Amino acid sequence: MAPDRDAEKAIAAEAAVAMVEAGMLVGLGTGTTAAHAISALGRRAAGGLKVRTVATSLATARAAGAAGLAVLDFADCAAVDLAIDGVDEIDPSLRAIKGGGGAMLREKIVASAAARMIAIADGSKPVPVLARAVPVEILPFARASVLAALRRLGGDPALRAGAASDQGNLLADCRFPDLGDPAALALAMAAIPGLLGHGIFLDEIDMLIVGREGGVERYDRPLA
Repeated sequence: MAPDRDAEKAIAAEAAVAMVEAGMLVGLGTGTTAAHAISALGRRAAGGLKVRTVATSLATARAAGAAGLAVLDFADCAAVDLAIDGVDEIDPSLRAIKGGGGAMLREKIVASAAARMIAIADGSKPVPVLARAVPVEILPFARASVLAALRRLGGDPALRAGAASDQGNLLADCRFPDLGDPAALALAMAAIPGLLGHGIFLDEIDMLIVGREGGVERYDRPLA
């Protein structure tokens, strides 16, 4: 029988939300896995837990509000106590690729502002080596020049038809034959004028919680 990936996501989300403490400002991610965390935190809040949240997307803000959570404007928040978000793929060093939901720029900003970030995942997301296409956000004005620059880096970028970020920018997925050194690639992409954000997360994630049929597995960031 194939693993129930949705159930694994829910198990991981419950374990992460159990680490939320009263008074925290919690960053909420975007996507199907993060949706389980929103629901779980909403249930804890309904039970009396006093927390505030910031959302990494408009969709997350709506879902959090519907779950009864107080949602603040991140523009007014300098720091976050704990961020909880899903990943598209994650390696043993807790480097990840994110952005399938198109919110990687806001997700990275919130993750970077968080004192601690927990990634939650089903059993299909941990991999030995990162290999997925890297989501990128592109300023429309710079579309052609950014796509050309990504090709010069060895990538094969494909725009998401009819898709835009919450900021109104273009979204694309850039596949590389080999990510090689993810840190070097992240630095090279960040240097492209008009490329506003990418989905390679290098050191933002402090803990990974993976849902399994028999419970959860926890992994802390390896010591440097």
